Amino acid sequence: MKNGNPVQERSYAFALRIVKLYLYLCEQKKEFVLSKQIVRSGTSVGANVDVSAHAK
Repeated sequence: MKNGNPVQERSYAFALRIVKLYLYLCEQKKEFVLSKQIVRSGTSVGANVDVSAHAK
């Protein structure tokens, strides 16, 4: 993701880390409820940044 917008790049990197945390919690710790909430809230940041970037 090299589009020049540092906020989008950082939110994308954050979302990747959140997904890795989700996988770790599911596979290693067998925590499913909390991990689903973490992935929902962590990836929504990137969705909000993407929507705001395309706003008028």
